[in-house]
Amino acid sequence: MFLPKYPDNPTPPPAHTHAPTDPAAAPARRSLPSVSIDQKTVAAVLVGGVVLTALLAAVAVTAISVAVAAVVLRSLLRDHHRR
Repeated sequence: MFLPKYPDNPTPPPAHTHAPTDPAAAPARRSLPSVSIDQKTVAAVLVGGVVLTALLAAVAVTAISVAVAAVVLRSLLRDHHRR
């Protein structure tokens, strides 16, 4: 009663058929230019990453301190209005 009813028709043929290609007729691949990475480039990337990480940490600490100050001021003002 609760079992699914599967269709009786067969599966449809695939929409795309792969044609065999001749490896000799394949276009020649162009090689990419070589990239030289020296120690100065690595050092610059590392210094940039450290600076960006430090800036992100500073923004996060500032946001947390502003949020804590807002909660403290809110509670002080709420207590002031109750008196």
